[in-house]
Amino acid sequence: MEQQLLSVGIDIGTSTTQLIFSKLTVKNTASSFNMPKVLITDKEIVYRSKIYFTPLIDHRTINCEDIKVIINKEYENAGVSKEQIDTGAVIITGETARKQNAEDVLSTLSSFAGDFVVATAGADLESIISGKGAGACEYSKIHKKSVLNIDIGGGTSNFALFKNGEVADTGCMNVGGRLLKLDGNNKITYISPVISSIEGDLSIGDVLTEQRATKITDKMTKALMQGANLMERDGLFNHFLTNKGIDTKHHIDCITFSGGVSDIIYNNNYNNIFEYGDIGIILGKSILSSPLVSGYELVRGNETIRATVVGAGSHTTEISGSTITYTKDLLPLKNIPVLKLTEDDEMDLINAISKKLEWYKDEGGVEKIALAFKGMLPATFLNIKKYADEILEGLKNISPLIIVTEKDMAKVLGQTLQSKTNMPVVCIDSVSLSDGDYIDIGKPIADGIAVPVVIKTLVFN
Repeated sequence: MEQQLLSVGIDIGTSTTQLIFSKLTVKNTASSFNMPKVLITDKEIVYRSKIYFTPLIDHRTINCEDIKVIINKEYENAGVSKEQIDTGAVIITGETARKQNAEDVLSTLSSFAGDFVVATAGADLESIISGKGAGACEYSKIHKKSVLNIDIGGGTSNFALFKNGEVADTGCMNVGGRLLKLDGNNKITYISPVISSIEGDLSIGDVLTEQRATKITDKMTKALMQGANLMERDGLFNHFLTNKGIDTKHHIDCITFSGGVSDIIYNNNYNNIFEYGDIGIILGKSILSSPLVSGYELVRGNETIRATVVGAGSHTTEISGSTITYTKDLLPLKNIPVLKLTEDDEMDLINAISKKLEWYKDEGGVEKIALAFKGMLPATFLNIKKYADEILEGLKNISPLIIVTEKDMAKVLGQTLQSKTNMPVVCIDSVSLSDGDYIDIGKPIADGIAVPVVIKTLVFN
């Protein structure tokens, strides 16, 4: 049994906006004598859009109408309609995620682009998606090495460290090519606060020279080196830090670069150092001549400027199946907030659920919630019954019951819940979630034995 899903990736970054469409092949990989095991077995990019400069009304406001025009145009070019989309991601990244109307844009595009398009702007998830899109994750798996990908965009640089194909750490820094913007005469038209606070004598209207720009990008590069554990960390690191850098305990074998600036690092090919009206080319030159390139084994990624959008279209979907329970006609479900329980919480589910539900009641009550936990073993009848009874008490009056476990126990737990309540139930397993995540659960696939699951992090800086 084999089935194909059409996935879209839409990336609205500080500098650029772009789309891709991918075909995901879903297949039951188990033999006829074993429990079904449904996996995504192939990912093929079928259309890549042009790369557009992200339209802004001013330095603080995304032009929502122009974004919609771009998306609509590229859907037409690809010959794809909204109704054909099965899964995917809309991602607003970097400085753009801080624009005052970013949430409105996400809401508009999520509705426009299909029932299972993700709205994501979390720095950690962005790091992971771009690293996967660049091929760093796959390279680390094949070569059994520790690979650090740095995705350098217009406003931020995202770190993702992969070890043997698994995410080991993430980080993000306020380093990017469009933190300074220029007009056609090299006069400064925009200075990011992160730059003005360390370069106080820069002013709007000043003519920027290569020498002065290099002084700034060398500081950015040193901050990246500290983030990548190549230099001892000091005030420069803290100044450019957004959330965290790569933990200093990690060993790094290889480094890859993605994002718009990476093309300068790999190609070193340009006609005019200010041809994009920013300092991206000069930042690439600073990195190219630094230990960031010479200090590790340099591996060229599969994707550079398209890494995030490729990752968004191909790597956001998981499959939960073979031991799941769901009420007929309940699915699909979209944008369900996650209440994550710790292992300690599982010792007293009723009190833990009641306490954490208060987080969501402060936001206007609880309509739907996905209760997520690891699931302690052994999954005996008495343990499952205890889980079911305490979940029903803790989630009293919340419908439907949406339960997500990491352990393989969803079928029996879901059936036990169904025997104790008339409320609709969906219980899936083999999915790991965190507080702050949102989840989409798609319509059943593979003759009903599996469902596509999209995990989302809606974090606005």
